[in-house]
Amino acid sequence: MSFSEQAARRTEALGPAIRGMLWMTLCGLCFAGLNATTRVITADLHSWQTVCLRYAFGALVMLPLVLRAGMGVLRTNNLPLQVGRCLVHSLGTGMWFLALPSVPLAEITAISFTSPIFLAIGAMLFFREKVRGERWIAIAVGFLGVLIVLYPKLEHGIAANWASLLLIAAAPVSAGSYLLAKRLMRYDKIETIVLWQAMLVSLFTLPLALFYWRPMTLTILAMFVMVGILGSAGHYALNRSLKATDIAATQPARFLELVWASALGFLIWSDVPPVWTFAGAMVIFGATTWIARREAIAARALGPDTGARS
Repeated sequence: MSFSEQAARRTEALGPAIRGMLWMTLCGLCFAGLNATTRVITADLHSWQTVCLRYAFGALVMLPLVLRAGMGVLRTNNLPLQVGRCLVHSLGTGMWFLALPSVPLAEITAISFTSPIFLAIGAMLFFREKVRGERWIAIAVGFLGVLIVLYPKLEHGIAANWASLLLIAAAPVSAGSYLLAKRLMRYDKIETIVLWQAMLVSLFTLPLALFYWRPMTLTILAMFVMVGILGSAGHYALNRSLKATDIAATQPARFLELVWASALGFLIWSDVPPVWTFAGAMVIFGATTWIARREAIAARALGPDTGARS
């Protein structure tokens, strides 16, 4: 038995909840490192060039997978959904990267915790899920947490907060991408979804990247290789986490991303997050965890067959 087969068996023995949390912990580490590295790159390159090359290098990093698994890994059973999802993802990622150079890492991470809130709203709007009053309360509490995170900046007016507001605007777009990714899992393997994402997002953002193109140093190119590895690994870990168990079980591990982001922000830029960032993040985290647990309870009440079709 090979080492990979032994590792797979040991991982399976851990149970779905532990596997999901471990994958989400790895996802948080990858995305914290990705955001930090990308923020360094965007000090020298335009955000659209950074988005394009981030996904292009992500595709290059995954070439060994294609060579090992064969061209069949690129075969998709729902091309229109792949294209539509990558268009949405390109928009959300572009908005995110445009704001990235102007917002501390800890605040970026805290705002990213709003994703389950927008996922719940998206499920209601597009999948016609019923939303009871208590879920609306949780959504309202989550947005209160966002206001707490932004509180130190609110006194300076909207113009001073454009980057933070752009991040908040990007959150529902990213949530839409995750909803489409969840739907794509019915048709394609996780590896196929990640590969198509890397290829199509780099293609869709190429025109803007060429318009804003700036020359790059070897150091920047090396950082893009790192970004490609971190990004592809992070999305792979996220999808494995979603496939292993429900979102509710992985939420405690998700909060660790704020710890990694705060540590990297301090080490690289000497950023010390204000107490409002942590307070707001805890409020958002509490609201999203409650939403995720209610979703899990509702899915179990419907039964495995019904849940698989939702």
